[in-house]
Amino acid sequence: MQLREVRPSDLDAFFAHQQEPEANLMAAYQARNPSDRAVFDHHWSSILNDESVLVRTIEHEGDVAGSILVFDGAKPEINFWTSTKFWGKGITTSAVDAFLAEFTKRPLTAHVVQDNLGSLKVLERRGFKQVGTEQIFSNARAAVVTEIVLELND
Repeated sequence: MQLREVRPSDLDAFFAHQQEPEANLMAAYQARNPSDRAVFDHHWSSILNDESVLVRTIEHEGDVAGSILVFDGAKPEINFWTSTKFWGKGITTSAVDAFLAEFTKRPLTAHVVQDNLGSLKVLERRGFKQVGTEQIFSNARAAVVTEIVLELND
């Protein structure tokens, strides 16, 4: 696993990852229509052109496995997305470790849907602690879900 700068060609893989139904359910916050490429391209253009966002591609054995980023605002927040093809292989864990070594500003927050046990486990094992919960509407689930709010202070 390696983290690297995002290349324009990575966006095709990110878009394909966004089409995975199981990943959409775990992310919960997905766009109303994840198959709308124009909305996707606009969203990623905003991310890539925002100087307050640090974003990396997660690569594994030459394949784009996902992305990881932090919105570095008043309360920096980490987000990551890994294709289901790479789940359960330690790739996301390794990516989060590498990213946390690069982005050292604390506190760092994360929001994870309460039943996304894989992401919760990755973050908690890195020292993130639950500091609250929030109710949000999930387009992917067409329902209100509970998100666990986590924070890393060290």
